[in-house]
Amino acid sequence: MSFKIAIIGAGSVGFTKKLFTDILCVPEFRDVEFALTDLSEHNLGMIKAILDRIVEANGLPTKVTATTDRRKAIEGARYVISCVRVGGLEAYADDIRIPLKYGIDQCVGDTICAGGILYGQRNIPVILDFCKDIREVADTGAKFLNYANPMAMNTWAAVEYGKVDTVGLCHGVQHGAEQIAEVLGAKSRHELDYVCSGINHQTWFIDLRLNGRKIGKDELIAAFEAHPVYSQQEKLRIDVLKRFGVYSTESNGHLSEYLPWYRKRPDEITRWIDMSDWIHGETGGYLRYSTETRNWFETEYPQFLEAASKPIDPAKRSNEHASHILEALETNRVYRGHFNVRNDGVITNLPQDAIIESPGFVDRFGINMAAGITLPEACAATCIASINVQRMSVHAAISGDIDLLKLAVLHDPLVGAVSTPEEVWQMVDEMVVAQAAWLPQYAHAVPAAKERLSKSVVKTREWAGAARRNVRSIEELRAEKAALKQTG
Repeated sequence: MSFKIAIIGAGSVGFTKKLFTDILCVPEFRDVEFALTDLSEHNLGMIKAILDRIVEANGLPTKVTATTDRRKAIEGARYVISCVRVGGLEAYADDIRIPLKYGIDQCVGDTICAGGILYGQRNIPVILDFCKDIREVADTGAKFLNYANPMAMNTWAAVEYGKVDTVGLCHGVQHGAEQIAEVLGAKSRHELDYVCSGINHQTWFIDLRLNGRKIGKDELIAAFEAHPVYSQQEKLRIDVLKRFGVYSTESNGHLSEYLPWYRKRPDEITRWIDMSDWIHGETGGYLRYSTETRNWFETEYPQFLEAASKPIDPAKRSNEHASHILEALETNRVYRGHFNVRNDGVITNLPQDAIIESPGFVDRFGINMAAGITLPEACAATCIASINVQRMSVHAAISGDIDLLKLAVLHDPLVGAVSTPEEVWQMVDEMVVAQAAWLPQYAHAVPAAKERLSKSVVKTREWAGAARRNVRSIEELRAEKAALKQTG
């Protein structure tokens, strides 16, 4: 088979390499062309050198091109994959720093909450540019696979306003299933069958079966509480399981910032999180991790390039959805996964226009969702609260309506639990001014926002958060890896 795959944001080097090797695990895809595009020529050069090394080491005819001209990369592509981070770590730092001044302590800040909403405002205009290029120069009927966060908002904008065939992809469901299989003592993750449904990062395991035996709430709680690691790392997640009756896909840190109950008071935050790794609730944890990962990759690049000389091992193909979707569409080998699409009746008790994440099957006829799923009422309630925020956020990003943006932030569950309306109004002004370079739709609102900030009487504080860690140096990272190697 010969067709073209464009990867936008290919400068996300590690993730692009994973997608590339996964796709080349499919024997029929040896002749595929990969067109890489990114704003950074530096990152493009690094990832192209790595992928070229993989192609050479495996004796493949695969073609790899790289260009900063996005439209050229998309031209003629049958599949377009996005893994962009608009504004990079510079803007992301403000997503964490500015809300902290108003008492809002986020672990990740890339889905909803103050940081996720502003992240969406930066992404959506760019997503619509991608869609325009796909409509105009991609292969007829091209499919857009979005990996970029905020997943629901980006996919919502692409579907409702971009008018292209779009699916949002995330690995949260797979990771949650792996945890459940482990605590239940499964020999393989394939022994666990499950139905997981909801919205991205708030998906719920509403049916669990181990080797055909249905797993109930009490058994699952007991299994997690008996686990020596997860009982400490997932305290908040286990508490939600006890109260809601079902397990959430999302990590302890992620889940904590989508709900109004666990991060509202600094003294409560430390009770529910675990500092063994960033993902369990650390303040600004993903920002720290992303910064360290970037610095490490830049410094250790020769080692990454050398590792690319190894043969591709199909047994190590990851559970990221992209390669499996492409394989199903092109070869008709059926794939079952969990996909982000417009609801349209798939989940009976969520709004029709929402972007939901739920089970579906893929074959040559496309992605076919399993319809008629009803969530437990508490799960639906938390999802609906986030959906309302997502809807307002998308419409604000499209219209450039700063008042609607403020209302979206005001209705966010964690923001509403922590901040007053006056604080929210000033915080949004401050974030829009700080990120103006990436928010063209709000250019008309920036002068007035600056004027309001100059006269503001709302008090703020310089606060690192309840559980902040400093970014580690390369030397510290090397020492830590060496220590782990010795003990492991």
